[in-house]
Amino acid sequence: MDRTILLVDDEENITSALVRLLRRDGYHILRANSGQEGLAVLAQNQVGVIISDQRMPGMTGTEFLSRVKELYPDTVRIVLSGYTELNSVTDAINRGAVYKFLTKPWEDDLLRANVEEAFQRYEMKIENARLTRELQQANDELRAINRELEQRVELKANEVVRNLNVLRVSQEILEHLPVAIIGIEEDGWIAIANRVAHRLLSADGTKVVIGEAASDVLPADLLNWALSGTHQEGEGAKPFFLGERDIACRCRSMGEFSKSSGVLLIIEADMQTELFENWLSVSQEGQP
Repeated sequence: MDRTILLVDDEENITSALVRLLRRDGYHILRANSGQEGLAVLAQNQVGVIISDQRMPGMTGTEFLSRVKELYPDTVRIVLSGYTELNSVTDAINRGAVYKFLTKPWEDDLLRANVEEAFQRYEMKIENARLTRELQQANDELRAINRELEQRVELKANEVVRNLNVLRVSQEILEHLPVAIIGIEEDGWIAIANRVAHRLLSADGTKVVIGEAASDVLPADLLNWALSGTHQEGEGAKPFFLGERDIACRCRSMGEFSKSSGVLLIIEADMQTELFENWLSVSQEGQP
């Protein structure tokens, strides 16, 4: 970043002396011979430090720097004048319009040191402003991300609730079917069994078969056929013997509408009327 300084003085010899002194420090130096001309220069250039004489016709140095503070508050403003004008500058210093008061005649090294300090102050202001903008941008982006995340969480929560409701409805439908439904995972464990299935697999219908090994509750020939993969879609019911009753069993592979694997057994007993009555008695349990 170029260090640009504006020198404002109606005396040409003063600005020329300052230029000779400050040129060695590598500054980009601009000049103006009045406060009004200084404002015109500032409108066209980005300036970091301003040195202005106090006693100028038309607009004093403090009046000029007060105006600069309003228009370009980041600039560092120095007034250059004699001791006799200190009182007129004090109010401007107190109001923040003037950063420092340097006297005429000046001591070269001290003036150069003050200008260096002024540029460091200006550059710190600019850097702080940049960091503030970046922080604000980061905060805005974070808020946008949080809003998007909240929306996604809300959508996901609604989806979970809908899926849970669908699952409850599906479970209720499954429990009220007048046929036995048994889902067997590919590792041979029973994952699904409705009330009719429990009724069919135990005398009083109270034995819980979900989580049991299918080999412990189903005939070996039925289980081997179900897990063999030889059955065909649309194939008719296949007869088996379960306990003391003949049954007709259909088998479907799971996974067509879900990520489940294994098979689904649909079992009808040979005495459909008796089975339906059993189902009806189960579904009416607990009703007045």
